[in-house]
Amino acid sequence: MIRKLEMERFTVTSSKPFDVVVAAIKASIGHPNMAELWQATQRAATAAELEAAIQPVLGESGLMQFVDFDHGTIVRIGTENHTSRIMRLVIGNPLIMKEMAKHVPDAGSYAPVTVLVDERTDGVHISYDRMGSLLAPYGNRDALRVGRELDAKVEELLRQAAA
Repeated sequence: MIRKLEMERFTVTSSKPFDVVVAAIKASIGHPNMAELWQATQRAATAAELEAAIQPVLGESGLMQFVDFDHGTIVRIGTENHTSRIMRLVIGNPLIMKEMAKHVPDAGSYAPVTVLVDERTDGVHISYDRMGSLLAPYGNRDALRVGRELDAKVEELLRQAAA
């Protein structure tokens, strides 16, 4: 089966330097030791134990970093006069993913989410593909509500980093 999805991309542009924008995002999200976190989540036998493993590693935004990719380094290698910087941050909250995926299992394909920070001539662009737009075609109100709450959380984080 092939399902067509229409995605909405949220983008905000900042006049701040690239490093300042990335640092602002990273300052608001948690940075757990992922090996320890996965062990703790696999040991959890109840929802309360799962929450107890995850809550302490979330940042003030209620989100955490899973991984980041410095795409700019790859793009610049062997590319004449190309100096742009591109960083992909994979962020989220496993408890939010759980709430979406229990209603729409395909939500696990979209969470955690990607935030792309890229430097252009007109400023630093910070982009995010809205979870609500990815979940809308599935027609589940509960998953869509959680997805939209996640959108609001991520978009506020990006607005603050850009400001």
